[in-house]
Amino acid sequence: MIQRIQSVYLAIAIVLLSIVAVGADVFHFVGKESSFVFDSFGIHQVKFVYEEGLMEDIKYPLYIGLIALVLLLFITLMGYKNLNRQLKLVRTAFYIYVFMIIGLVVFSVVGIDDLSDEPLKRQLAAGFFLFVAGLPFLFMANLSIKRDKGLIDSLNRLR
Repeated sequence: MIQRIQSVYLAIAIVLLSIVAVGADVFHFVGKESSFVFDSFGIHQVKFVYEEGLMEDIKYPLYIGLIALVLLLFITLMGYKNLNRQLKLVRTAFYIYVFMIIGLVVFSVVGIDDLSDEPLKRQLAAGFFLFVAGLPFLFMANLSIKRDKGLIDSLNRLR
């Protein structure tokens, strides 16, 4: 199982997603009076100059989607004996992953207006880069599974 390269690619994607799911910061929204942090558990206010305007945490359950994607990738990794099913699962995980990245980018552009009345600047944090870094590994795993499937199909034609 682990001697195949797609298993290594899937394991790397699982590790990167797990780091983001544990609570790595994805975005920082910074203004003059307030600062907000968006991680996998929601938006948290870091500092606020005036005490009367304290904000409660806003919950966006990104960690649920991340854990579901990690579990899907783990099931894909363990399904190494059935290449057809593994190919379908990795393709599905790839599309879900792309959809989640697009959702994060749209939220970072549109969701910034709901936080504060003052203009806020968006700063990307390490969690966003880790989240995006898993996508090429998932794509390379997809290509490797296709190559293995093509090799096995060509060997079956020779028999």
